Amino acid sequence: MKAIQPGQLDAWLTQVATEVPADGLPVVLDVREPWELQTASVKAEGFELRHIPMRSVPERLAELDRDQPIACLCHHGMRSAQVANFLINQGFTQVVNIHGGIHAWSQERDPAVPVY
Repeated sequence: MKAIQPGQLDAWLTQVATEVPADGLPVVLDVREPWELQTASVKAEGFELRHIPMRSVPERLAELDRDQPIACLCHHGMRSAQVANFLINQGFTQVVNIHGGIHAWSQERDPAVPVY
């Protein structure tokens, strides 16, 4: 599984732009719990932000396109790494983990995102 830092997201978005279905955007899949999303969230700029808590991913798998680029996000990068590996094992072709999660996002991309 490939991992990127939050600061590398723009480069990844550019890289996968040619591989995205014409009617869509790459997806940042936030796998945190709803209360975490209320505490701190990212702005969807150049990507579609989707929220599916980690525990719900298997039952909601059909909501995701196997060929759409997906970057998984959680608090520190551990849950999102597990989800990224799960998606790859389910046949998803373009999945990365955002290493360091939303905590690193707030340090590298957007200091307005609260740290918790």
